[in-house]
Amino acid sequence: MWKRMLQLSNGNHEGLSANGHDAESNGRVPAVIAPDETGARLAGLSATNGEHAPAMLADFEQIYLGGAVKPPRLAYGVLKVSDMLNSAHLCGMPPESKRAALMMALDAGGAKMEDILQDAIVRQRVLNEYEDARQRDLQSFEASIQEQNRTLQAEMERITGQYMARMQSNLDEVAHAQDSFRVWQKRKQQEVQRIAGAADCCVPENGAAASAGLTVVLERASSAAAH
Repeated sequence: MWKRMLQLSNGNHEGLSANGHDAESNGRVPAVIAPDETGARLAGLSATNGEHAPAMLADFEQIYLGGAVKPPRLAYGVLKVSDMLNSAHLCGMPPESKRAALMMALDAGGAKMEDILQDAIVRQRVLNEYEDARQRDLQSFEASIQEQNRTLQAEMERITGQYMARMQSNLDEVAHAQDSFRVWQKRKQQEVQRIAGAADCCVPENGAAASAGLTVVLERASSAAAH
């Protein structure tokens, strides 16, 4: 009888395992997701809304009452025996003396050892089953969070890629504007030389090179007018 009860106690619990902006007209820039839309999409991925979070852990009395097999109602159950062992009346006594006093009290109260041990087995089984269930809940919650994090990571990389493309496009536009300005500067120099050459024909020559520039030509014209 006792061997079968102990086997029930030890055999029902196995080890647990641990678990924007619109595109530019050149078509090079992908549309960037709007901030409000991004916030809404990310908020939808939140795991803190309680949908997947494990339930609050119950206290032991609730666990015993909610177990598939209820502990027997005994005047001297295993929890009562535990309270008696920790009583101030037995405090400081040697282990053998404490055990003798406890057995005497249980015998006087008509308690049966088989009932107490059966109560212990049932309570342990209920606790083990509750632990297994909460372990599965925790693993499911962890898997859900990991999946959400993968989705968030992918969303972050997608948005980051869009903004990086936009930033590179902005830099490309600046470089294009700089190139255009340098080309204009060269054309401007040619235009100034063309103007200076034409103006040079309108003033007396004094040996200055025609390529000296419009300023020199104007100085020559001013000097000629003074004479």
